[in-house]
Amino acid sequence: MYFVKTPHITNILYPNITWRIKDPAKNIYITFDDGPDPASTPEVLDMLDQFHAKATFFCVGEKVSKNQDIYNSILEKGHTTGNHSFNHFNGKKTSTKKYIENISRAAEFIDSNLFRPPYGKITAQQTRLLKKSYKIVMWSVLPGDFESRMSKEDVLKRSIKYTKNGNIIVFHDNIRFHQKMIFALKGFLEYFSHAGYNFRAITSDLI
Repeated sequence: MYFVKTPHITNILYPNITWRIKDPAKNIYITFDDGPDPASTPEVLDMLDQFHAKATFFCVGEKVSKNQDIYNSILEKGHTTGNHSFNHFNGKKTSTKKYIENISRAAEFIDSNLFRPPYGKITAQQTRLLKKSYKIVMWSVLPGDFESRMSKEDVLKRSIKYTKNGNIIVFHDNIRFHQKMIFALKGFLEYFSHAGYNFRAITSDLI
C-alpha cells in the first residue's frame, strides 16, 4: 500500500527529507526512477524535449555503468541526476553498512548530491548518515505507473488530479512500465503546459 499524494504530516514527521519544493510559482518537478534504460529513457528524453521540460533522473548505478551514453545524454540535455543506489536496494531490508557502501559504489558513476531511496524505504540511521553527503529527495505524488492493476488512463488521471505547484512527481523510465508511463507522461505534460506550468529539474540549491 502507498499514498498517491504524500500526506502533509509526512513533511512534519520527516523534516530532513524533501517531499516538495517550496515554490510559489507555477513550477512542477518531474522525476524518473530506475534508469537509465535503453528501451525507455531515450523516448522519455525526446518527449521532454517536445515540451521544453526539464526533469530529474534518479539513476541506478549498475544501469549507468552499462548505459553511460544515455546517462551523458540526460546531462547534455540539461536535466539533473540523482543517486538511486547501485543495485536498487531496499534500505529497510539491507544492513546500514551494506546500504551505504552500495550508494557509495553508485556515486562512482553518478556525480550528484541528490539521493532517493529505492522504494522510498530507508531507516532513521541510514538517513542520518546519508544527510552528511546527500540531500534526500522523496516525492509529493506517486501516480503508480509501476502498478499492474492500474490502467494507463488511471495513472494519467492520478498524476493530474494530485499535482500542484512545487510538487515532485515520480515516473519510472523502466521498460517494464514503459507504455503506461509514456502515455501518462505525454498527457501530463500536455495538460500542465496548457495550464501555464513550467517543468524544472531539481537542483541542490532549491532544497
